[in-house]
Amino acid sequence: MAEKKVLVVDDEVAILKMFKKAFSSKGYTVRSAESAEEALEVLKQDSIHVMFLDLNLPGMNGVELCRQLREKRPIDIIYAVTGYTSLFELAECRGAGFDDYFHKPVEVKELLNAAQDAFEKIERWKKR
Repeated sequence: MAEKKVLVVDDEVAILKMFKKAFSSKGYTVRSAESAEEALEVLKQDSIHVMFLDLNLPGMNGVELCRQLREKRPIDIIYAVTGYTSLFELAECRGAGFDDYFHKPVEVKELLNAAQDAFEKIERWKKR
């Protein structure tokens, strides 16, 4: 299997560090971005298929970022991560194409399980 890379997009540096530490400890390569625009630049340079996006970002928000990514990257696995939640937001996330939704604070184990499931799903798709 190829290198397992994840992209984490959050404007809070502490959250980015927590994700990096957690995923790195399980062998994942972690790229990070503090804005949607920075994330798009990272994705121009690197092939990453599993992403965790904060919804409340400066500039373009996570929902709009997901919509843009879905247009060009339909098989990527994209998760929403947010500290703010509402039924409207959940529906908007589904409409944008997120694969799942996590509410902060989220257990690291849940995120690791989600990443593992995502990479297993991608491998199954590649075999078809």
